[in-house]
Amino acid sequence: MHFFLAVARDGQLSRAARAMNTSHVTVSRRIDRLEAALRMRLFERNPRGYELTAAGRRLIEQAERMEEAAAEVSAAQGMADGRGGPLRVAMPEGFGRFFSANLLPEFVERFPRISLEMMTLSQVLSLSRREADISITLDPYKGGPYRSERIADYTLQLYATDAYLAAHPPIRTRDDLPGHRFIGYIEELIFAPGLDYLGEVHPDIRPAIKSASVFNQLTAALHGLGVVVLPHFLATRYAALRLVLPDEVELHRTYWLTCHRDVRQAWRERAVIAFIMEGIRARAAMLQRLPRE
Repeated sequence: MHFFLAVARDGQLSRAARAMNTSHVTVSRRIDRLEAALRMRLFERNPRGYELTAAGRRLIEQAERMEEAAAEVSAAQGMADGRGGPLRVAMPEGFGRFFSANLLPEFVERFPRISLEMMTLSQVLSLSRREADISITLDPYKGGPYRSERIADYTLQLYATDAYLAAHPPIRTRDDLPGHRFIGYIEELIFAPGLDYLGEVHPDIRPAIKSASVFNQLTAALHGLGVVVLPHFLATRYAALRLVLPDEVELHRTYWLTCHRDVRQAWRERAVIAFIMEGIRARAAMLQRLPRE
């Protein structure tokens, strides 16, 4: 099944062989053996490479479940045998806060021998230089030997303090927003398109206070210095913040897990990826604002 998945993902015997650290002859033999055992053709061979047949496409989901189960067993054995070491996970600041508050204690218990390095994203990392083993991104990565998998959606809205709202003209519609002081990102330092959202709120908004850090923006808002766009799961931790135009302005973004395909071949990394995916998805409701909350 490992050989089947490698060929299904790469479409070429040579690339699958490199991923499996073996020869293309061995890969070909394993595929032939699997097809003979199942008595069905899984791939169509043509000059462009190997393309899945209908039977092959039906087998993908089952094979991936088997791969995930094997990864969990192997990773657990690896932890018991003392294999661990450093693992670097890059993540946006907001996600990092959510992970630390909700999943980090369980992570330490599950993987006691892994030295977790959490690197908050403030710039675009070079995936080609492998600056992180696993990256949580706001946009999917397309192209190259990388794969992005959707984790969960989250909600962002406008927030300000009672003190700010009382001292400034009322905000009744979106068209009232450009007349207010906004807190936002430094445009040229926005490292992901998903963070460029003020124009989505209103095209005439120009932030007067700017920071590359969402927590600096949060602090400025808590001091009553302006209106800010914040993730729902972060803003609700602060009683001083009030929703602004809650029924009109609601943005939606997605967290993606991105890594090199070679990382997904490693048992330890696969187990950590499964842990993050399952843990965040189990708490997906915490990331989104419920209607008329």
